[in-house]
Amino acid sequence: MKILKRLLKIIFALIGVLVLTGVITLWLDSLGTSYLRINKNEPTSNDSYLIINVNIIPMNKDTILIDKMVYIKEGIIEKIADSIRVKGIEIIDAKNKYLTPGLIDMHVHVWDKYELGLYLSNGVTAVRNLWGMPMHLRIKEDVIKNNIFSPEFFTSGPKLTGRVFIGDDNLNITNPSEVKEMVISYKNRGYDFIKTYYGLDKDIFDAVIEQAKISETDIVAHPSQKVPFSYHLNPQIKSIEHAEEIVQQPLQFDLDTIKLQPIIDSIALSNHTSYCPTITVFNNIYQMMIDDSILDSESLEFMNPLIKKVDSKNQFDRWFNEKQKDSNVVSRIKNQHDFHLAIVRKLHKAGVNIVCGTDAGIGITLPGFSIHKELKFYKECGLSNYEVLKTATVNASKTHSIMNSMGTIEVGKMANLLLVDENPLLALSTLENPTYVFVKGRKLNRETLDFYNEKAKNRKNLMASALRYLENLIFEK
Repeated sequence: MKILKRLLKIIFALIGVLVLTGVITLWLDSLGTSYLRINKNEPTSNDSYLIINVNIIPMNKDTILIDKMVYIKEGIIEKIADSIRVKGIEIIDAKNKYLTPGLIDMHVHVWDKYELGLYLSNGVTAVRNLWGMPMHLRIKEDVIKNNIFSPEFFTSGPKLTGRVFIGDDNLNITNPSEVKEMVISYKNRGYDFIKTYYGLDKDIFDAVIEQAKISETDIVAHPSQKVPFSYHLNPQIKSIEHAEEIVQQPLQFDLDTIKLQPIIDSIALSNHTSYCPTITVFNNIYQMMIDDSILDSESLEFMNPLIKKVDSKNQFDRWFNEKQKDSNVVSRIKNQHDFHLAIVRKLHKAGVNIVCGTDAGIGITLPGFSIHKELKFYKECGLSNYEVLKTATVNASKTHSIMNSMGTIEVGKMANLLLVDENPLLALSTLENPTYVFVKGRKLNRETLDFYNEKAKNRKNLMASALRYLENLIFEK
């Protein structure tokens, strides 16, 4: 009996040490991102400005408003005119510069707060996180309360799958009766969307759609192979993710543009569903296959260390091994990437609302930086610069009603803005290095944005990230 008591004391002591170690690890990690905190007593907390002599790319139509003034009051665009008089306010002279709406990345996976700074430094002022975990609700609360500098933050709940286990990161539903309580719970807890995923059976999918409609919650769909592709054109589903899913499911890897056209037509006819191609993340498979040293590249220093050690490495190993087994796999991946570009061309020609998403945060797809690669692919598809920019501004903002306050420069809209040196309708590359980023009207200069990059580079928070993922496995299963 004494031995048992002693053993229990040792076990409880070890548990206590582990818990304390975990708490300290997470606390230290939170200190590491304290540079993002908004100090209400510092000038950077100011959210009211008068911008003068600026050329505006409003994005509600294909035009430039030359030499205007913009009055930002408490984070909202109050007035746009040739002349505005306001007393006691900081004036920003933007002569020869261009003001555009901030960019929106509609498909990301956020792993830590460092990534929020990476998005801002690349002109991304709103993100749609599609791998919901408890830590994302805490980030969202900090953003809503204006505690941190961050893009506007929208997040789905955990990924919903069917009865077959396809990974510990997915939430398996075995019975449609579970769905109602689950969807209601996610909405009550603060998740913005329902994310349906690969492997969702028809009866469960029906239950998700039914309850999402009752709960007035939008669905974002990674297509499930358990139902016809047309099933994802339900009005409750506001966007479909990944061009490769068209290849993998309705086309069964047959890269046939004739067979593709009816699929494109059906998406266009739905008239309520956006499409998020995420060309970049698939192209990065090709990049891994042609560059054996890519995991050691400087750019990968911006990836979360847990993701780099686990997911980046696993993906690289998978495709490296495929390449050893089959010499034709590299050309097949390249051909499929080229076919994805054809899909985007046809979606655009058919009038489908294309929204820009990158799938950043997994594999080797970098947070923030990747949006510029994605936009270049749309340009390669034949879209004009204005049409490309629409995918990451106005098109994205009209996908969900909760995002309608962004995406254009108009009176009453949120002041999520970029001030850039060149006209992006002529040079999209100017978006990669904004002079100022305004998020809810708060101004971040280039020096601050570069500092955010440096803080995120080679960060040492692998254990903290692992603990947050463990929290998800414990509390969301």
